[in-house]
Amino acid sequence: MSGGSREGNCQFPASVADEISFRLRQLGDPVKAGFLQGFFKTGPGGYAEGDLFIGVKVPEVRGLLKEHRKLTPEQIMPLLVSGIHEERLFALLALVRCFDRGDALIRESVYDLYLANTGTINNWDLVDCSAPAIVGGHLLGGDTEPLYRLARSTSLWVRRIAIMATFTFIRHNRFDDTLAICRMLLGDCEDLIHKATGWMLREVGKRNQYALEEFLRMHCRVMPRTMLRYAIEKFPADKRRMYLDGSC
Repeated sequence: MSGGSREGNCQFPASVADEISFRLRQLGDPVKAGFLQGFFKTGPGGYAEGDLFIGVKVPEVRGLLKEHRKLTPEQIMPLLVSGIHEERLFALLALVRCFDRGDALIRESVYDLYLANTGTINNWDLVDCSAPAIVGGHLLGGDTEPLYRLARSTSLWVRRIAIMATFTFIRHNRFDDTLAICRMLLGDCEDLIHKATGWMLREVGKRNQYALEEFLRMHCRVMPRTMLRYAIEKFPADKRRMYLDGSC
């Protein structure tokens, strides 16, 4: 029997990627898939228009990943370009693990593969689970100019990759790139960018409130409202009101 053929209801996967795809489909739940299609705005005009879910929970995806501990980027690649959201999620989580466990050569290969396939990293959960580890991890301690090129992209998701990658910098108490990219994105028209930038500003504030408040004093009157609300979420009520009123 050739790989990928069927006999009755049995399928014989032709590769590791085929096996993982088959297992994910077994875990799929049509009811859950319907909910996710709506939650992630996959309908006409939505930010993820056309994305396809099969209804696998994230813990189930992570559980399957534990069964495949030695995947290579080459084995992962077919899943990264899949039309199924959960398969791309699996691929990105697997690439994060490859990056975390790899030597310098493997890390550079994963980083290059990631940036060559940003067209398939096309939802906020896919960006958020991978950009800090892979893009942020690769650029930490080196030239950060690639972040600014990403931030100038016409793609919503690539711009989100740019700001979310700085989460790794924030965790290492490096705030300059986060603040600079937030300034670049002040005029962005996408709500998902407003949320991401506000979130990263809030994370800066957890570690250095002075740096956050200096940014807010300069920009609170022109910041998108969502960005501002996310940034000041942990402030006392009276201080939140001050910034929301523009009386900072």
